[in-house]
Amino acid sequence: MTRDTAPTGDTAVGPRPSETSGSDFARLSRKIADAGLLGRRPGYYALRITAVAGLYVVGWAAVALVADSWWTLAAAAFLAVVFGQVALLAHDAAHRQVFRRRRASETSGRIAGAGIGMGYGWWQDKHTGHHAHPNHEELDPDLDPNLLVWSQDQARAAKGLPRLIGRWQAFLFFPLLTLEGFNLHVSSVKALANRSLKHRTLDGTLLFAHFAVYLAVLLWLLPPGMAIAFLAVHQGLFGVYLGSLFAPNHKGMPILTGDDRPDFLRRQVLTSRNVRGGRLTDIALGGLNHQIEHHLFPSMPSPNLRKARTIVRRHCEELGVDYVETGLITSYRHALTSLHRAGAPLRPARVPAQGGPADIGGDRVP
Repeated sequence: MTRDTAPTGDTAVGPRPSETSGSDFARLSRKIADAGLLGRRPGYYALRITAVAGLYVVGWAAVALVADSWWTLAAAAFLAVVFGQVALLAHDAAHRQVFRRRRASETSGRIAGAGIGMGYGWWQDKHTGHHAHPNHEELDPDLDPNLLVWSQDQARAAKGLPRLIGRWQAFLFFPLLTLEGFNLHVSSVKALANRSLKHRTLDGTLLFAHFAVYLAVLLWLLPPGMAIAFLAVHQGLFGVYLGSLFAPNHKGMPILTGDDRPDFLRRQVLTSRNVRGGRLTDIALGGLNHQIEHHLFPSMPSPNLRKARTIVRRHCEELGVDYVETGLITSYRHALTSLHRAGAPLRPARVPAQGGPADIGGDRVP
């Protein structure tokens, strides 16, 4: 059944059991393995890394060449997109999509993270928690009500800034994304205080080296006022791009609570949303538009996700499991609608017209 609206690591393939044996996910895994979709794609990643690294250099070269001109803000916008692509490469490396071995994956992920001012260890821990418990209100770190509330229960318990913002958070969502780049840096620095964080000395060194070089280059090449403008445009658009990459994936999908523990396949499929599109969508979203397949098989190289989609969708249809796929704009609409509903308890009840329906917290009821 379809409607419009993974364990990490490699899957071992042993002697072929019956097509009908094992769990629903085990049977799907055999189909994916038989299709050869778990193998590495070294040529693809060599080309992609070279292209993104080249664009990174071109962007900063443009800043140096334009220098004392407001055209440098165009270079800032260009670099915001490039930073987003570097973040996507760090994501793929962390999932061992690029390299099979842990050391190579961590090294490449740290290099990519250092290039955009992200603490790799902090992000990896956070993202691992998300994959283990996607859209679980108490267990998914992406649903922490630090600034926004993701459910009406969170809204009722909200205090401080989340309570103030939550009532109109759907309207504020995209403007707030301009702060997401800065939030990435701040969260990375704050995580260094956690003594349980692995390699925190290395992460801290890379992080502050990035900040020092970034600011030194801006102040060396640009007048102070223009440097501030560059930083605001670059980091603001970088944040918008990051938020736009992740918002379509789970926001507006079912939120699990308490002891909700569906099996692995349903936990990943029912809380995720795919975004339709062609190759340009794959490039812009880094393959995260195939979010269902990515959550089921996190170590699958991103160019294989499109091929896996047909197999996964058919398997879900056979099981009667909802496989949700929408267009990009529709996915944002669902995400914003969900945010507005979550903030309903924080909005004052409207006094109904005589004989008309009451509007409580923005939701109309008889």
